[in-house]
Amino acid sequence: MIKIAPAGQKDAVEMRKVYAGFVAKQIEAGREIIALEADLMSSMAMDGVARDYPQHVINCGIMEANVIGTAAGLSLTGRKPFVHTFTAFASRRCFDQLFMALDYQRNNVKVIASDAGVTACHNGGTHMSFEDMGIVRGLANSVVLEVTDAVMFEDVLRQLIDLDGFYWVRTIRKQAPSVYAPGSRFTIGKGNVLREGKDITLIANGIMVAEALEAARQLEQEGVSAAVIDMFTLKPIDRMLVKNYAEKTGRIVTCENHSIHNGLGSAVAEVLVETCPVPMRRVGVKERYGQVGTQDFLQKEYGLTAHDIVSAARELL
Repeated sequence: MIKIAPAGQKDAVEMRKVYAGFVAKQIEAGREIIALEADLMSSMAMDGVARDYPQHVINCGIMEANVIGTAAGLSLTGRKPFVHTFTAFASRRCFDQLFMALDYQRNNVKVIASDAGVTACHNGGTHMSFEDMGIVRGLANSVVLEVTDAVMFEDVLRQLIDLDGFYWVRTIRKQAPSVYAPGSRFTIGKGNVLREGKDITLIANGIMVAEALEAARQLEQEGVSAAVIDMFTLKPIDRMLVKNYAEKTGRIVTCENHSIHNGLGSAVAEVLVETCPVPMRRVGVKERYGQVGTQDFLQKEYGLTAHDIVSAARELL
């Protein structure tokens, strides 16, 4: 069951602290968790956890391929490896290892990929990945998620410790727009309907969920009834939910902090063309690389705002 938080708020806790707190709690509870880092301990607030529990945290250095191989080996011993690095390095830099060591061999490893899209901010274009989810969703056995806020991240992590398989979780490191109230529970593989509507459906994930909700409020002032869906599981995508709202509203806009190619927009389009073809638009990054800047600047620069969603909706209407 989900509960919606008041609009316009930020999470009370940073996403990286949610992760570090989760790892520490699992260790204290006696779970066989091993957290692996690629020289980004302080970036994910893991320094303190490593000091307190050195047998459960391994800093493998700037060797992402080796991190994935090490995690795969640890999983074969019955431990529960969680790997963290930035999205760019958790996808394109170690893709062969994701395929060979994790997906192909069906090993039980959870990869936490942080600094999603434009939230990499001052790390710039080399660290600002817009293609990562598209890369990983192509693997046969992968489950690909993008968590929305701290409440969702905490609940998803709680589930992942007991789930078997290769899960790839995209997140930001700092505070996210608050979408869900504490106590919300989430079902991996099922989208969340955050707002009902009859004229158009906005399907979003990650930081774009809050933008889609704001866009729906703006459209309502123009007399347009917009449904909003948080599609936090990219793979397997909730096909029935996409089909149902395509039939209900007849128009779809996807909203993602990612390239419009091979991400959420492509996944939704695949469902529509096979089940219920309707007009759609894709709000996301269009054939560009990243750059240094504040998140507000970057969202405007790359067309990732409520204003851009409203403009796309108007085109369809």
